[in-house]
Amino acid sequence: MARQLAPGVVFQPRTYHGLQRGINQIVDAVRPTLGPHPRMVAVERTSRQQMPEILDNGGAITRRIVQLPDRDADMGAMLVRHLLWRLYEDVGDGTATAAVLFQAVFNRGARYVAAGGNAMQLRRYLDEGLREILDELSSMTLRLEGKERLAQIAESLCYDPQLARLLGEVFDIVGEHGQVEVRTGPGRDLERQYIEGMYWPSGIFSPHMLTDQIKLRAELQNAAILITDLDLEDPRQLMPVLDMVMEADIRALLIVASRLSDSAIALLLAASRAPEKFQVIAAKPPGAGAVEQAAAMEDLCILTGGCPLLAAAGATLRSLEIEDLGHARRAWSDQFYLGIVGGKGDPRALRTHIAGLRTAFKAGADAETGTRLQQRIGKLLGGSATLWIGGGSEPEQSAREELARRTAEILRGALREGVLLGGGLSLLRSRARLQRRLDAAAGPDEQAAYRILVDALEEPSRTIAANAGYDPGTVIAELKHAQTGFGFDARCGQVVDMAEAGIYDVATAQIAAVRGAIAGAALALTVDVLIHRRNPEETPNEP
Repeated sequence: MARQLAPGVVFQPRTYHGLQRGINQIVDAVRPTLGPHPRMVAVERTSRQQMPEILDNGGAITRRIVQLPDRDADMGAMLVRHLLWRLYEDVGDGTATAAVLFQAVFNRGARYVAAGGNAMQLRRYLDEGLREILDELSSMTLRLEGKERLAQIAESLCYDPQLARLLGEVFDIVGEHGQVEVRTGPGRDLERQYIEGMYWPSGIFSPHMLTDQIKLRAELQNAAILITDLDLEDPRQLMPVLDMVMEADIRALLIVASRLSDSAIALLLAASRAPEKFQVIAAKPPGAGAVEQAAAMEDLCILTGGCPLLAAAGATLRSLEIEDLGHARRAWSDQFYLGIVGGKGDPRALRTHIAGLRTAFKAGADAETGTRLQQRIGKLLGGSATLWIGGGSEPEQSAREELARRTAEILRGALREGVLLGGGLSLLRSRARLQRRLDAAAGPDEQAAYRILVDALEEPSRTIAANAGYDPGTVIAELKHAQTGFGFDARCGQVVDMAEAGIYDVATAQIAAVRGAIAGAALALTVDVLIHRRNPEETPNEP
């Protein structure tokens, strides 16, 4: 063990052999999960007294693999692990496809370089071939519409017909940016609930403001809305506001403020003693942190037509005019949320604002910022739904909730970016373009690169067939003579019209998988030296 943990430098051919062992080990652990009939992978838990995890998700499986005992192999395994986990976090799918493509390209490329090929030239032509594949996949992308088609793509992702049917219906109604929340259901079944208007995580300031003690919420009809980030400590600040609102014959007021003192809350409760004449409630600003709160307040103002009173601008309640109030057909709040139905802001300003958010979203911000922008767009468009997930046991329910969230996000990507014919068919169809480049190639490195890619693009289809119990060679031979648009349906073991059968892959996931796998394998082929560090426990303390 001491020798294994010592620092060292590894050169060729041991470099390729070590990387290849690690790549093959981690890919062979993920390979069984590809296709509609995946085989399972059992992962031992920390406590051996617990039942092993049974997984069919490539991203989760690679996340469980922390280290291989062979240090050379471990470096190859970690190259693939990083690629697959990043792919899983970015697009939520495509990990198994990326894994088998990476393995196929690297193994074929390593054999060619070991036989005397030039690794750097091979990488250059692999990158050129990758651009050809991506262009071809982009040209084959289709748009999905209708709940039946959406349900089909959802079922190809989750293999749960009931869940897929509900998700297809939900996204057909709320759209690609709609707000879809997955929650734990009270029973064993799946249910969905559509919510009119939009809502934010927030909360009412006092439970005494909750007028409906059964639903534990307060509702205002034809409400005026005061939006501010001021701390309202002195109730005397609020009295001129209440007088101005009542004089304008406004009978319902929602105050969104950063903080209310107990005495200010008491004043608002006293003003609402006769709710049939006048009612006022107060809620906290939506969002966690200053940045999110500022964004939510901006959205709320545009949605309702209000003008915010901001401390940074030196505003006070004394400067409030009746025109600064927003308006909504209905506003509600409970202990956890703030909702607006029928905001009465300027429709043109709202459309312009949403267009700006869409532009920022498409600009390709980081994943966290993109998620926040998508949520803001969904709220402003007014589509909201809650999916209640039931189950026979707590582990089953938790697993189904996670599956629902993952499928919903991938389905959202399918709506936004489109889909490709599934079952590996789109990759097979991309080979024709590469074959033309291969036929025109002059040098051996260029020929080798395109030949490697042409062969590797068969690997997902071969793996899907093998996992379902069919002979991959026979399936590929049948596909070579099939009509355009026909592929192998592993569920029934026949060559079918993939569009008619509803077998699709999400374009974003497929394109990201191809890009990551081929570029990653091409880079790995240029690794000539491995450098091992001393085990951290053996490193002498810094002075």
